[in-house]
Formats: sequence, C-alpha cells, structure tokens
Amino acid sequence: MFGFGSGDTNSLTMNKSHPESLLDTSAQDIIGKPIDRIDGPRKVSGKATYAAEYALDNVAYGFLVRATVGSGKIKTLDAERAKAMPGVIDVITDYASFIRNPQQGGETTAPTQGVENVAYHGEIIAIVIAESYEVARDAAMQVKVDYEPGEGRYSFLAHREEAEKPKPQQIPPHHSQGDIDKAMAEATHTIDVTYTTPSQNSAAMEPHASLAVWEDGALTLYGAYQMPASDKQQLAKALGVSASKVRIVAAYVGGGFGSKLGIAPESVAAAIAAKRLNRPVKAVMARQQVFDATVRRSNTEQRMRLGADANGKLSAIGHETITSNLPGEDFFEPAGMATHFLYEGENRLITHDIVRLDWLLSGSMRAPGEAVGLIALEGAMDELAEVIGIDPIELRKRNEPAVDPEKNIPYSSRSLIPCLDAGAAKFGWRNRKPAGTDRRGDWLYGIGVASAARSNMLQKSAAKVSIDGQGKAIVETDMTDIGTGTYTILGQITAEILGLPIEDVTVHLGDTDAPPGAGSGGSWGAASSGSSVYLACEALRKKIARAMDVDEAGMTLKDGLVIAENRSVPLRELVGKGMEATGEITGGHQEKTFNQASYGAHFCEVAVNAVTGEVRVKRMLGVFTAGRILNEKTARSQCLGGLTFGIGAALSEELVHDPRNGKVVNRDLAEYHIPVNADVPQLEVEFLFERDIQANPLHAKGLGELGICGAAAAVGNAIYNATGVRVRDYPLTLDKLLDGLPAI
Repeated sequence: MFGFGSGDTNSLTMNKSHPESLLDTSAQDIIGKPIDRIDGPRKVSGKATYAAEYALDNVAYGFLVRATVGSGKIKTLDAERAKAMPGVIDVITDYASFIRNPQQGGETTAPTQGVENVAYHGEIIAIVIAESYEVARDAAMQVKVDYEPGEGRYSFLAHREEAEKPKPQQIPPHHSQGDIDKAMAEATHTIDVTYTTPSQNSAAMEPHASLAVWEDGALTLYGAYQMPASDKQQLAKALGVSASKVRIVAAYVGGGFGSKLGIAPESVAAAIAAKRLNRPVKAVMARQQVFDATVRRSNTEQRMRLGADANGKLSAIGHETITSNLPGEDFFEPAGMATHFLYEGENRLITHDIVRLDWLLSGSMRAPGEAVGLIALEGAMDELAEVIGIDPIELRKRNEPAVDPEKNIPYSSRSLIPCLDAGAAKFGWRNRKPAGTDRRGDWLYGIGVASAARSNMLQKSAAKVSIDGQGKAIVETDMTDIGTGTYTILGQITAEILGLPIEDVTVHLGDTDAPPGAGSGGSWGAASSGSSVYLACEALRKKIARAMDVDEAGMTLKDGLVIAENRSVPLRELVGKGMEATGEITGGHQEKTFNQASYGAHFCEVAVNAVTGEVRVKRMLGVFTAGRILNEKTARSQCLGGLTFGIGAALSEELVHDPRNGKVVNRDLAEYHIPVNADVPQLEVEFLFERDIQANPLHAKGLGELGICGAAAAVGNAIYNATGVRVRDYPLTLDKLLDGLPAI
C-alpha cells in the first residue's frame, strides 16, 4: 500500500505486485549500465576512510587479550608486568560486560556477555591500552592468566550422536512431507550418500576494528560493520545505555561476507575502555584474532537421499544436516535452504541438528545455507544422473517444478532452465565425455555443472533524498557498502528517477544518524535500500510536478531539466532552496504469496594431474538471473567473487580445530588457503534478461551471494568427470584423489 505520512515519507509495504517501475519509464538511461564505482577513486587514492583510519586527537590504542584454554574459568589475571611497561595506560578486564562472542546479524539484543567462564579458545577476556599499538601489543604478551580447567567438547565426531534440534530460524529446522523411506524403497534409482564440509572463515581483507569516543555521555563508534542500524542497538544494550546515545559510523567497510553483521568483541572492549579513560580508544583485531574470536561458517555433515523413477523423475528428496555451534546459540547453518524449492519430489525430509561444541561461534558467512548445502544437493544430483545414465542437465530439467513443491505457491519468476541451456551452449557442454576418459598427457580433463539458487528477501529500509538549490541530489541512509557497489547503485537509481547526471548525485552511507537501512547481508541490500531510495525519489517527482504545475504522468526529467507541456525548466529553478523526501519499504504478503529466489547455472572445466592429483580449474562460467540488473559491472564483480569463493570451498578452504582444545590451528592467511591468482582462471559471467514485479518496485532480486551457490559443486562434479573418482569430503585436496587415480 502507498501512503504519504508526516515529514513527506513515502511508504510501501509489498502486499501486491508492482507491475510498473519508474526505472522503465525514466529517460536518463543510466540504470543497469556498467558505470564505474563512484567511490572507486577515493578507494584507490587512499581517501576512503575505514574504521581504523579516523584521525582523532589523543587516541589510545588497545590490543585484545585472548583466552589460551578451550574451556574453564579464569582464576587470576596478572597484569602487573604489563602495566609497568613504559607507555602502557591500563589493562582493562570487565568480565561481566565483555562479550563472549559476536552477535548474529539483524538481532537487536546484546550478544552473550560474560567472559570469566571461557567458552572457546581465543575468547577475548581483556584489553591492554597504551600510547601506541606496538606497546599495547607487546604488553598484552605479558598478561598472565591462570585458569581452572573445564571439561571441553572439542570433537564433532565424538559428540555427533548428541546432536539436538535447534529453534526455528529463517527456515524451520525440520520439515517432513510424505513418506521418504517408502518412496526410497519403491524408487527405481536411488542415491544415499553423505557429504561433509569443514568450518570456514570469511577472511575479509579488512580486520575487525573499532574506534570509540564518548562525548557528553554519548558514544560514537567508528566500526567495520555491515548492519549499523541493528548493530547500534546491540552495542547500546551491551553497554547498558539508550540506543539514542549510540552512533555507529561505517562509511567504508573492507569486506565482510557475514563476519561483520553483528558487533564483535573489540567494539564493546573499546567502548568500555574509552569511557573509563575518558579518551578515544582504537582496537583493531590482529588477523589471528579475527580467526579466533569472530565467526565461522559451521562444518556440516549432510546425508543426501534421492529416489527417482526410470525416467529420472524424483519421488524422494532427503537432506539431513548436522552442524555445530556454541551452547546457548540458536543459529544453525541452513544447508537445506534451497532444497526446499529447487526440485520437485513428493516425499521430502529436510532436517538440521546441532552438535554443541566449545569452538568459536558459528554464524552467517556468504550465502549461509546454500553455499554448502548445494555442494551436497548438486553433487548428489550428479551422482543420480550417473546411476540413471542420463545427462546431468537433463535430470535437472525433468525435475523442474511448476510451483513450490512444499508450499504450493507460484514462483515470482524462475529462469533456472534458461540458465542451464544458455550456459550449456556457451560452454560447449555437448563435448563432455564419460568420466575418466579424457586424458591429455599426464592430465585428466573433465567438465561439471551445478544449479545455483538463493532465496530473495526484502528487509525494512529507509532513505532520505534531498535536492539542493543547485538542483543536485543527496542520498542519506545508514546502509553500508562492503565492496558490493551500493554507493554507485543508489546513485544510479536516484539519477535515473530524478533525471540527473550521476555526477550530480552524492551518496552518504554508513552513519546511524541517517535513516535506518537494511544493511549489507542476505543479498537484500540493493533491493531493499534501493527501493527506499526509489520511493523517496518518487515522492520528489510528485513535488516537482506540483512546483511546475503539471501532470506528473506527462513529465520527463532528463539531464537536470524538467520537461512537460512544451516547456523545459532547469530543476534548480523549481526546487527553490531545496526539497527532500524519505522513502520506506517493508516486506509484506508478497513473500508469502510467491516463492522468490534468484537462479543460475555454473559450468566448470578442470584438469587433474594423473600422477600427483593436482587440480587446476581451467575455465568457469556462471549464467544468472536476478530480476533487473541495476549495474552490470558491479553485478558481474559480485558473481566473479562468488565463483572464486566456490573454487576456494572446493579445493582449499578449511578451518582446522585442534581436537585437544578446539583452537583454530590455521589462523591466518598464510595457513588458511583462500584462492590466489594462480588458482583462478579466466572467469565468465552472463546475465539473462528478467524482471520480477512481485519482488519490489525495482523489479530486482538479490545477487550478492548467488555466485557462490553451487559453484563448489560444479568444481567437484568436474573433478569426478575428469577422474571417475567421487570425493564427498570437502575440500577436494589431492590426497583424497590419489588412491583412485590410474596406476603409474
């Protein structure tokens, strides 16, 4: 419903379709174009200020102290040697207020507080404050802690049988439909296999950092955070102050991938220290501390059961996942997210259970659920195609559902089959050979395919758009840009609807003094914040039409001119000293009336050395649909990053936990192996035309995480096609292939 409230607010709740969009009828012709990032010059010239780079007077530097046991209670913390070091100001321990672990994204409550009872190795228990970072770091090494050891739970396999059903989250933890056991028994062809994936780390380029300053009882925190609106509330509650007394500034964020959705330990520690010392305190996590004490993607064990008739029509889909998390934490890795709607099948069982371990917190990492869940589902679909003896793409096409197979509601738009067909034609799928038969010297070649799917979500979001006396626009929202292109996309939407050159639009992001945006997460950022900007601009168009005394429907805005009724007037002459409006978008019935998701198809070619087992990805293609593409360049960059994530998940990324104490063993970028240039070939991304009128006024859907969904499975399926060796324990390192390779 539309409604104009006080303060010129244009509000929309998505309770019905939105068939017409101003992005289709405007004349500026900038939306969708691959224009360069408007924030790019600031970033490459060093003028973009990140959390740790604000230059405030009299800043003290904090270095975090971590627990060196996996479970236990702090008996004593001796900081005397540290305090005696020149340049050390204080060693602050606030066991009750320090947070045990980060908060999940979007929550408005404080994270779990209290660090006297250690929950995991690396938990932050104190902060050393000094006149320089180097002194603080050295002094932290002198803090001596004595523990009363606890009985820790450090082995997933040892406690696997104690897995428990978690509370409902984005999806219910358990879903059952029909009788899967009976369907499996009656099916002509079946697959019953188990895939495993390890813990993973987001490994964002910028480490977590907070600079806290108090003034007149109010806190400003310059932080590296993805969702300032909810992070502000988390921080206020952790500190016991009103949210009106907290401001978060996150104008630039150097990557997050979920790890910065909620506040992390350094924020509360810096805020407590700054208040106690009455001076600004900066706390930047060392890379090892990011691995120790922020958030990981949970390891998973996924049992996949598929049953099909002689023609490959699925009658049974079982996806049973076991994950892990700290005691008392509700989040579970929703590996079965896409399994709920990707393929038809009358009998279904999709479950998620948690093993409670004394490992660091598990939470959202890029595409939580689908990133690892599609490894199992798409691997199993490849296996089933092999058993039946049909083409893997054909198997997927035969199981294309007409409606959501569980909710019996239509899809808002769904273009999986066009993505598969377009990708197959471009990639040369018809040249694929039987598994293990394409040998070229010492190298075995193979190609693989996997579907991509990511649920689309719309989050409550607000933005203010102003036009100044010069006819230039200013966009304000606390939405963030974590490298996704938000600055540019919101600028393009504004420029398109108001008929301005992009150079005449200024975008201010990442400050909670501005209207609260959706934040960067869940692939909802562009559509949600973009819709609020759209609504604000729509309200401004109405004001402009009134100022010119013309019918808005017959008015054209282009290049700073307002054109109507054979008149052309500069915008600046109509706005007087300026005008402004606020837009607010809220999700509504549309999300329940339609299944909304973005889709794609991954194609990968690999070469596997027949002697050493070394895997080289030779080429990779992703074909995607996500409604309207708002900026082709930034969208392509997101998908290229997703494909790269998939290569890492398939071949190298694995957090290793010490079974004696749960410690993360490979806790830096030297030992946690993300893909580097040598691992990544030339990647290709294509978008197919699509509009989704059910999603939002932009007709756009989430894209930021779609590229990773299914990417690792395509690599895994290509490795099988090259070698004939099926490995279900990710990552697919060469030691897991050697025994199945041809004899030397």
